[in-house]
Amino acid sequence: MQHNTELNIGLFGFGVVGEGIYQVLKGTPSLQASIKKVCIKHPDKKRDAPAELFTTNYDELIHDPEINLIVELIDDAVEAYKIVTTAFRAGKSVVSANKKMIAEHLPELIELQHQHNVSFLYEAAVCGSIPIIRNLEEYFDNDLLQNIYGIVNGSTNYILTKMDAGLNYSAALQEAKQKGFAESNPALDVEGWDATNKLTILLAHAHGIKTPPSAVLRQGITRLHEGDAAYAKEKGLKIKLVAQASKLSSGKVAAFVLPQFVTSDSQLFTVSNEYNGVIVETKLADKQFFYGKGAGRYPTSSAVISDISAFSYEYRYEYKKLKRNETAALTYAFYLHVFVSFPEWATVNKWDFEEVTEYHSTPGRQYLKGLISAEKLRAADWFHNESVSVIVQPEGIVEKEALVHKSIKKVSLQLAGVGL
Repeated sequence: MQHNTELNIGLFGFGVVGEGIYQVLKGTPSLQASIKKVCIKHPDKKRDAPAELFTTNYDELIHDPEINLIVELIDDAVEAYKIVTTAFRAGKSVVSANKKMIAEHLPELIELQHQHNVSFLYEAAVCGSIPIIRNLEEYFDNDLLQNIYGIVNGSTNYILTKMDAGLNYSAALQEAKQKGFAESNPALDVEGWDATNKLTILLAHAHGIKTPPSAVLRQGITRLHEGDAAYAKEKGLKIKLVAQASKLSSGKVAAFVLPQFVTSDSQLFTVSNEYNGVIVETKLADKQFFYGKGAGRYPTSSAVISDISAFSYEYRYEYKKLKRNETAALTYAFYLHVFVSFPEWATVNKWDFEEVTEYHSTPGRQYLKGLISAEKLRAADWFHNESVSVIVQPEGIVEKEALVHKSIKKVSLQLAGVGL
């Protein structure tokens, strides 16, 4: 491909983002890109574009020799995987926004694009308009990167913002649906899977880790109780769904997607509604904060357009950290400071905790604060109990080595007067 080549695009999907891309390309000749054909699922639906632009046969796009870039913008992860892999095998590069498909198949997709010498760009799959992937690829392409953490799902952040303002979970979710920030079936968002898919992608670019989303410690926001929100307000805290990947002194990486209390001195404290915020921390540069809209027509379109432009200049991800002889690996050998609320004392096994620092009982809800290993938390039956909420404390991660050094002992809850 020549420098800044004229692009003929085959577009899959003509929803709000797909139509937005079409309108932007039509009105921005400097991008030197145009859509030649659009593959759609429902041909009878009225669309604001010439009828001859559309087809239901995806082979028309994949096997058209004039089309030199496929842009995939459909919701169906299974169908998206079929489109992307078929395009690779046909020698066509792809721009995609399908984070679920990418997270679940990333190792294979990386191998295929290398085999067929094509580019695969997906900035729009993570944090909408925030250029986090390209920054991790180009600016933080070294071992100095220590932590990456933040709010990567706009739907849950909108819901949590409204809960902080006094709405209950159901009312906040309904408002998010009405405003288009949550799908009619919002399970991927509110159960934390969308954030986990995004963290899985970031792990590859930040730390050179290829892992399935199911390997990441995860809990969404569906179990948060009104009492949790009241506690946060009383303490001057906010609850955010945080995705985090932190390099430990062992060289391994602790990763999780969990609700977390954030303090007023954190940049994440003021990230509200559908906005995303990501903090990147390195040994030399300390903290850098990326902030922007994480969802919606225009933020996603912005990232897709950026990838189209980058591709015209022959840009591709190099996956530098994946190519090293020694790559990092995920570990559960760390501890978390957590706040746990539950209906009755028998619900939670207190002996799973390394240390319990505080407990509180009310007529309808019980609370404890303590330190627990990620391994025990992940394996605990009560962690998967829908009546139990787990929120990471602001201090978050404690390394295993630090506990050995301090020789922390378990607190006897019997002596503390808590019934077991």
